[in-house]
This record gives sequence, C-alpha cells and structure tokens, in this order.
Amino acid sequence: MSILIVGGSGHLGSRLVRLAHAAGQTVAATYTTRPSGSAGVRWLPVDLRISDQIAAAIDATRPSIVINASSGGSDWATTADGAARVATAARARGCRLVHVSSDAIFSGASVCYDEDCLPDPITPYGAAKAAAETAIRALDPSAAIARTSLIIGDGDSKHEKFVHALATKQRGGGLFTDDIRCPVYAGDLAAALLEIAVSDHAGIVHLAGVDAVSRHELGMLIARRDGYDPSTLPRSRRAQTGTAGALDVRLDGTRTQEQLNTRLRGAREFLRPER
Repeated sequence: MSILIVGGSGHLGSRLVRLAHAAGQTVAATYTTRPSGSAGVRWLPVDLRISDQIAAAIDATRPSIVINASSGGSDWATTADGAARVATAARARGCRLVHVSSDAIFSGASVCYDEDCLPDPITPYGAAKAAAETAIRALDPSAAIARTSLIIGDGDSKHEKFVHALATKQRGGGLFTDDIRCPVYAGDLAAALLEIAVSDHAGIVHLAGVDAVSRHELGMLIARRDGYDPSTLPRSRRAQTGTAGALDVRLDGTRTQEQLNTRLRGAREFLRPER
C-alpha cells in the first residue's frame, strides 16, 4: 500500500510519515519550505495555492491513499481552495482521501459537538476549514474528514513551546482559563488517521482526547511533564482580551472511538510525567 501525506513536514504530518514508514508502507510526502529528511520517503515540493502541483505529485507517486495533513492557517487559498484541489485530484485518480479538519469550525455556542454537528465558525481559520469540509463532501463523498483539537507532542508543538517560553519568562502573556478544548496526543492522532485511512469509513469522524481542559490547565500539565514549575504560568481570560475565537469547544468522539482500535487518550493521561 502506498500513501501520500500532504503537509508531511508539519507537526502532525511528520509523525504520519514516520509511523507509516515504520509500518512498512511506501510513503511519499509533500512540503512547502523544506522536507523533514525522513529516510526512505520520497519528498515533493507542493504549494496548494498552485492548481497543478498537487495533481502532479499524485501522478508522480501513484498512491492508493492521500492524507491531507497540511496547515495553511487562515490563508483561504491554501486551507479552503487547496483542500478542494487535493480532493479533486485524489478523486479523479481513484485515491482514498483522508482530510484533517479542526474544532475551529465551531463557535462554542453548543459547547459539546458530535460528528453530526454542522459548522458555525467565528474566525477566518474556522471558516476556511469549514469551507474545505463542504467542498470535500461534495467532491468526494467516500472521503473521511477527521476533525481534531489541539495537537500536543513531545515538546515540539506550538502550544508546548509557548508554555516553555512562559515558564522561563522568555515571553509575556498568559494562558486562558476560560478557553476549553479536548487536546489529543500527536502519536495517538497519527495512528488513528492511518487506521481510518485503510478502512472504508466515509464522512465525519472526531479524533480528540477525552479530557476537556482549559489552556491554563493544559499548560500546567505540559510544564509538570517537562520539568517546569506549573505555578509560574500566568493566567488570563480570553473573554477579557478581545482575542477572537470560541471559548468552549468539546469534540465528542464517542461514536468514532467505538469504531477504532486506537485509543485516543485524554491530556491528563498522556501528559503524566511518567509517560
């Protein structure tokens, strides 16, 4: 089986590349700036804003599965239009598509969101991700769309780096106590995505951890695991800063978890110091 990982040099993409390669899959991956350098992996430069590049990458590698783990932020041409280009090219070539979406598509008005909930974004990034979902469902009904939450690694995610910088007073700011998410461990997420990729599941899946925690609690868990003093982390409230974004978004992945062998652990478990 061959897999093309779009965005393979990113935080999640690099884990997908390593895990798929370790499992004996034939792996190719795309990058925008530079490849991650994984041995045994074919790397191709692709800019999702350029229509022909993703089609050319698929033609060059002939994968049976395409996983779109790219992250273009609020750039509509990459996050929304680029995702549609990936879906169009993959569908035309008979590839199985798994697209990684985000809990940013939700406003937080309902707090708890299962796989049937419709997007109601309130940020440009959330709107681009929601548009991508709509396009993919129309272009390729057989695709799997995996919504996830804050992705935490082994000290290498942006969330962890921010906590480290706060704990060492290398930067100012604070961690919101009123911003609630369901963080997921990058390794668990990558394993779940690969499991879904080789299945015939179509439509929406929710891949998030089982613990709903504030950004401040998450920061304390990260600090404790990584040897910093959690009590040094400053608190803040998103509602008082005027920073755009939903306050409380909890992805309910109960239905999805019942279909998976991969267990998606909660932050209080995967961030234990003894892990």
